Amino acid sequence: MVRYSVEPEVPEKTSKSRGSHLRVHFKHCRELAHHTRGMNTIKALKFLDEVLAFKTTVPFVRYTGSVGRKAQAKQTKTPGSKGRWPVKATAVYKDLLLNAVANAETKGLDPECLCVGHG
Repeated sequence: MVRYSVEPEVPEKTSKSRGSHLRVHFKHCRELAHHTRGMNTIKALKFLDEVLAFKTTVPFVRYTGSVGRKAQAKQTKTPGSKGRWPVKATAVYKDLLLNAVANAETKGLDPECLCVGHG
């Protein structure tokens, strides 16, 4: 049985997914997760697709050392207009989100009403 760090209060209304030993940068994943927290899953998947297509940046808020300024980062009112396009981390994060949506569908939950949350 897989052990998660946090168990939900109502397990019938939640779906989870998890990855381990992923070959991606922690800092990129942290900024992705911080930006998509609280988003609807459809909106989050659209954002991730736009990052992969280089139409929008992931705003970097905490780990900003040597992160260049991007004009697209002004869309999200990022401090210092700092952002990047972490393609590899975005693809892995998108796969995890799609796995969570698939897990919700098998539980009988509506995938359009789901929102992204972290333990």
